[in-house]
Amino acid sequence: MSTGPALVRRLGTTDAVVIGLGSMVGAGVFAAFSPAAQAAGAGLLIGLALAAVVAYCNATASAQLAAQYPTSGGTYVYGRERLGPWWGFLAGWGFVVGKTASCAAMALTFAAYAAPAGWERPVAVAAVLGLTAVNYRGITRTAGLTRVIVSVVLLALAVAVTASLLGGGATTDGLSGWTLGEGGVHGVLQSAGLLFFAFAGFARIATMGEEVRDPARTIPRAIPLALGIAVAVYAVVAVAVLVALGPDGVAATAAPLAAAVDGGGWTWAEPVVRIGAAAASLGALLALVAGIGRTGLAMARQGDLPRFLAAVHPRSSVPHHAELALAAVVCLLVLTVDLRGAIGFSSFGVLLYYSVANAAAFTQDRPHRRFPRPLQVLGVVGCLVLVVSLPVEAVVGGAIVVAVGAAYRLTRLRLATR
Repeated sequence: MSTGPALVRRLGTTDAVVIGLGSMVGAGVFAAFSPAAQAAGAGLLIGLALAAVVAYCNATASAQLAAQYPTSGGTYVYGRERLGPWWGFLAGWGFVVGKTASCAAMALTFAAYAAPAGWERPVAVAAVLGLTAVNYRGITRTAGLTRVIVSVVLLALAVAVTASLLGGGATTDGLSGWTLGEGGVHGVLQSAGLLFFAFAGFARIATMGEEVRDPARTIPRAIPLALGIAVAVYAVVAVAVLVALGPDGVAATAAPLAAAVDGGGWTWAEPVVRIGAAAASLGALLALVAGIGRTGLAMARQGDLPRFLAAVHPRSSVPHHAELALAAVVCLLVLTVDLRGAIGFSSFGVLLYYSVANAAAFTQDRPHRRFPRPLQVLGVVGCLVLVVSLPVEAVVGGAIVVAVGAAYRLTRLRLATR
């Protein structure tokens, strides 16, 4: 393994859990239920359960690997160490490209809630630049700001759930969701893929393995804990919006929580939900910038990305070249991409990343094994099933970008050989 510039171990278990929650309880909880309901109708709750199962398998694999390899880079490093350089590159490329699209999606979601009409894209660019500046100053500031954002989001969700359950439009008819619904099996699987997009933030903890104190103990505790809290939050919110709006009502609006609050007669609470949605988007974007920058650092150390990106700032101890390059690409995407396409493409990259993580964890020997191997088999199968259930354009676009990345690496290796 390369011995490049070192990061500093400053994060404890609470900080790691908060960063993971900031990534998972993000914009997805305010937006993901609508497309999931469009895909599955009354099968939304089954899709949520499937997404949680796949996420748990992936979380245990990531936790087990991170304890053995406590360095920055996440599954990029794990794939290289356990399966070989090409598998590591495939995971790292899928993570960087997919999560870069996620950054654009989160910035656009923030602007949709916080910006005046017509100013969404400039405000989204400003958010990217502002949070990159926060990350640039050091990881402890990232954790501190994330802690504040998570508190605001949970308060907003508590208000939204209370208003949805106690409002005048509440009915238990929407809880018929434990059926397949009109979308059938494929619709339920597609809803699971869309909802998994919102759960995937626990990887941010593993990518910061070089900055966590006592990583062999902290990371295996922090990842399942953060995921468990996020699953509980999503389940409560899903039930609340279904009770308030029903599956058709959830599918008909791009802002189901705001609609549920307004429909229940608690109009005063709608601004609270919008503030929470804006804060959630910022929290997810903040953690994404930190995680992608560190995976870019690990790939640059190995030469799979330009060596220029391997620099670590001498004072703040962050991979500042990688984060600045990421900010530039995300700003370009914010000005050009469609939100729905960004989410679908991100899901493709994330599921590819976790397929490699589960395969790598499967190869670990007994001294490093913390979870049974069948969980990793279920994780690989679950990821692949959710990938093929995504919209066709997301699958085709993702496959093309993966091929471009592979061609880049193959060309670089051939030039190095010559």
